[in-house]
Amino acid sequence: MYSLLLAIIYFAFVSLGLPDSLLGAGWPVMHRDLDVPIAFAGLVAMIIAGGTILSSLASERVTRRFGAGAVTAVSVGMTAAALLGFSASGSFWMLCVWAIPYGLGAGAVDAALNNYVAVHYAARHMNWLHACWGLGAAASPFIMSYALAAEHGWSGAYLAVGVVQVVLSVALLISLPLWGRVNPTKPDSAEEAAAPGESGTGRHVRLVEAIRIPGVGLILTAFFAYCALESTAILWTSSYLVTDRGIDPATAAAFASLFLLGITAGRFLAGFVADRVGDTVMIRGGFIAAGAGVLLLALPLEADAPALAGLALLGLGCAPIYPAIIHSTPVNFGRRNSQAVIGIQMAAAYTGSTLAPPLLGALADGAGMWVFPPFLAGLVILGLVMSEMLNARVRRGLASSSELDATTDAPHDAAR
Repeated sequence: MYSLLLAIIYFAFVSLGLPDSLLGAGWPVMHRDLDVPIAFAGLVAMIIAGGTILSSLASERVTRRFGAGAVTAVSVGMTAAALLGFSASGSFWMLCVWAIPYGLGAGAVDAALNNYVAVHYAARHMNWLHACWGLGAAASPFIMSYALAAEHGWSGAYLAVGVVQVVLSVALLISLPLWGRVNPTKPDSAEEAAAPGESGTGRHVRLVEAIRIPGVGLILTAFFAYCALESTAILWTSSYLVTDRGIDPATAAAFASLFLLGITAGRFLAGFVADRVGDTVMIRGGFIAAGAGVLLLALPLEADAPALAGLALLGLGCAPIYPAIIHSTPVNFGRRNSQAVIGIQMAAAYTGSTLAPPLLGALADGAGMWVFPPFLAGLVILGLVMSEMLNARVRRGLASSSELDATTDAPHDAAR
């Protein structure tokens, strides 16, 4: 049963990545068919992002009540319905309407599934699962390309991915009994009650309470910085290569894929060492490698090879950060708080992904695209500093707990 449930979760991560690149891949055709300006893609993306933020913030209460399996199944069903709605949309306002359940479903399943894996599975699975998400995200442009080439239109691509999501939703519904059998919910214990930031009760952790847990503000800022870094690199790398390095647009588009390939390959590789080196080292090493990649990208050299190597290194560095931050949450903040904290982390991630790319665009519009590497460098430094501050806080907390245990045990030793 363990292997069957794990296989379903892996399939879920692949299929969850499928819709994420469809809008960008199909929009050059979609906006003409819908007779709207090309900039209107940002409106659809903002509606989706708003839904994901709201559902991520509500995920702790919903998942605690209904369970991760049920929330995942229903959320995927909402996403499937939204994709089928996209495929049948003949006007822009219909896309906006269907973007609401799309965002709500995506945010809820992201938070619920990530927390379930973080609590019940090893770090290697977290890395490999997110690599599978990368495979799905990388595959969707090819699905869109095939649908357009075969004259099925962009709606055919959405229909195909929607059908895949329907199949996944049905599989998740059938698998619901497995979720409790494979990883049954354990009763409260003294050990769990002593976890960092936990209250020792099984009640709902309110949003305000979760934010006030020591160290949560630090990890939210680090996660915001990482996701802002990733989304900005995905959106603006090609433009930087064309405007500042004089690379042909078609070549730049192909070279920009080095970043995503680096992330996907890096997560597969990270899965082999994550359990041995630990989440803290993976996060620290990831930010340092990403910083080295940004430095190579920024070097004012005539040769393009260092910049292209920098893109690949930037992707490899980014690869373990997201999975390691999620996987370390139950350890840093306690299992009982992890769903609430991960929900807030997802909201911070979507906020960073939504705000950073247009901010870079505004800066570049005024100063030039040369600001791209310094902007990325600033996000790398912010993420690294915040994560290291959290590590220091966690170490101090563990040291204090050890001293308290030693003080408590001393009278008993003396009595013996």
